[in-house]
Amino acid sequence: MGLLTVGTPLAWEDMLHHSRYIRKHGVLQFLHTLRRMQHLENDPFLYGDEVEYGLLKVDPIRKTVRLSLRGPEAMEALRRQEQEELQGCAWHEEYGSWMLEGTPRVPYGGYVMGLLGIEQNMRLRRGRILSVLNEDEMAPTLVAFPLLGVGFTGSSIGASPASDSALVPDSCINPHPRFATLTANIRKRRGSKVDIRVPLFKDSKTTEFETATEPMIHMDCMAFGMGCCCLQVTFQASDLDESRLLYDQLAVLAPIMLALTAATPIVKGRLAATDARWSLISQSVDDRTPAERGEAGIADARMAGAGIRKQSKSRYDSISCFIHPGSRAFNDLPCETDEDTFALLQQEGVDEALAQHVSHLFTRDPLAAFAGHVEEVDDFASTDHFESIQSTNWQTVRWKPPPATSACGTGAPHVGWRTEFRSMEVQLTDFENAAFTAFMVLVSRAILVFNLNLLVPLSKVDENMGRAHAADAVGTQNFWFRRQIWQEAEQGELCEMTMDEIMNGSKEFVGLVPLCYAYLKHIRCDNSSFKHLDQYLKLISGRASGELMTPAKWMRCFVRSHKEYKFDSVVSESIAFDMVKACNDIGLGKRPCPEILGEVEIEPITTGDCRPSGIFVYLFRLKRRFVACAQWRAHRLMCGARSSCAKIGIKPWDVAIVQAAQHLYSSPRGSKTFDWPQIRSQQ
Repeated sequence: MGLLTVGTPLAWEDMLHHSRYIRKHGVLQFLHTLRRMQHLENDPFLYGDEVEYGLLKVDPIRKTVRLSLRGPEAMEALRRQEQEELQGCAWHEEYGSWMLEGTPRVPYGGYVMGLLGIEQNMRLRRGRILSVLNEDEMAPTLVAFPLLGVGFTGSSIGASPASDSALVPDSCINPHPRFATLTANIRKRRGSKVDIRVPLFKDSKTTEFETATEPMIHMDCMAFGMGCCCLQVTFQASDLDESRLLYDQLAVLAPIMLALTAATPIVKGRLAATDARWSLISQSVDDRTPAERGEAGIADARMAGAGIRKQSKSRYDSISCFIHPGSRAFNDLPCETDEDTFALLQQEGVDEALAQHVSHLFTRDPLAAFAGHVEEVDDFASTDHFESIQSTNWQTVRWKPPPATSACGTGAPHVGWRTEFRSMEVQLTDFENAAFTAFMVLVSRAILVFNLNLLVPLSKVDENMGRAHAADAVGTQNFWFRRQIWQEAEQGELCEMTMDEIMNGSKEFVGLVPLCYAYLKHIRCDNSSFKHLDQYLKLISGRASGELMTPAKWMRCFVRSHKEYKFDSVVSESIAFDMVKACNDIGLGKRPCPEILGEVEIEPITTGDCRPSGIFVYLFRLKRRFVACAQWRAHRLMCGARSSCAKIGIKPWDVAIVQAAQHLYSSPRGSKTFDWPQIRSQQ
């Protein structure tokens, strides 16, 4: 979760004293990075996923489920375990002391080979988490713990100086000093506790509707939002321009993918009238002052915009502007900018679109800084002040410049210009999480290969974002989308489409899933690999058509069909226990779930899965060698892989996986004159 510096955090009053300096030097650090790295080109296509987990403590006899606040302890055990493994995972701290974040140790690459390794690595992570759990613990991939805020710790709330919450104790915040500091400073900058309101689901006996037209589920601290788990994917682009293009194109897909992965129908022990987490998190970190929210307020010259500049969005929200020069015509919403920052960036030669984006980020104050790490920071060797602002602007897509450590001569691994896709909700199984990760990879490649244009006015993206939160948005909502997606159709006709039409196509629109199949055909994907990826695309297609449920719809049905449910929108402890156990069993392959997965059966995961299989160890070694190899050299290595398989005892059916790696260096972008109609006629 962003920049994690170790040290003594500054209190809010001290932060205000340094805020102007951090903002000014954050911009200077960005400019140094831009000058140093703007000429990067032909970087290899790499990507990685982030999956978040929640540790829970269960009592099967009493049928209770609580948070297990052992996240930091479990993470240290996992990190020690990784030191002894060849192919592995990386483990990162998250906001909640019950949370873990897992990623692959090194990025995926190689197109087909990388796609085939996603699920294996996710299973590896889940198996390793199992190996560090206590007997009474589980770690399902649930977005939100359903009983957060209703006695989940088994003790009284006690003192909560950071959050000042009446519902969640500060012990639930990760002990790293950054997290409590963020919590306290958001509250202090705002001038009050955060005010989170989620619409309550109306069932036949929901009493709140007898006295209110639109009753809300009320929550009062950051943990309700930042305690949500998600699935994110980050792409390394070929160059600066490509990273900006991907940012804009993928931003259009953010609400679509939020709806398609919806998995948050329960908060604070109640059924919500929404299915997705985004608005909940947005409210949980809304640090805007009353004046910035459009109410009466007092200026404070130490704050960005003196604390009275109107801010139309929380700092956790959908994007506020497209950033590629060719996308500016679609910026039809107000985008607040810091005038001094914008003028400086323009003076330094930054184009208007990028200057608008960066100066918009710097309308926010930094929320965390550490003693001895403010004026002491070297702007030429560090990007800490830039990241202090960048990492606390949590938008649906994040544009990520190379870190300072990526500069030549530092000895650190090279990292290029990246785009992070952030809107998806974490799914119950590794199969689903791998499917959605692979889908986003294939869509991103199709956009570049086929020279597609998905852009719609930003106001329509925000409208889609609102619709994506609705209960069963996949089946009940239409979304604004572009009918003509070929780049030459600069102002393609907009229309409202169903999720089925967007994903599977219609007479007027080709569909994103058929585009993924076209890309696989374009790179000549081998039959064995295609069968594997076809399962992923069928999941996406089935969910979009309504044949398969979203996790949110399945959970809502589970609760409403539970024998103890009273149709009052209350999720009791015993119902929550049964649902959480069912979700965990589905993720581990112990319980089939055709409503979500169709005919796919999850191979059971045990602690024995904490070690990689021989085939993937071998491919991992090859992958490490490819990073330093030229294209012809890599191709020769892969051509020899089949014969090498026999030497290490790999079964014949595994060889197909190795053959798939021959596509490692297939062109990621293809020709601008690609003949799409010809491909369609061949399908």
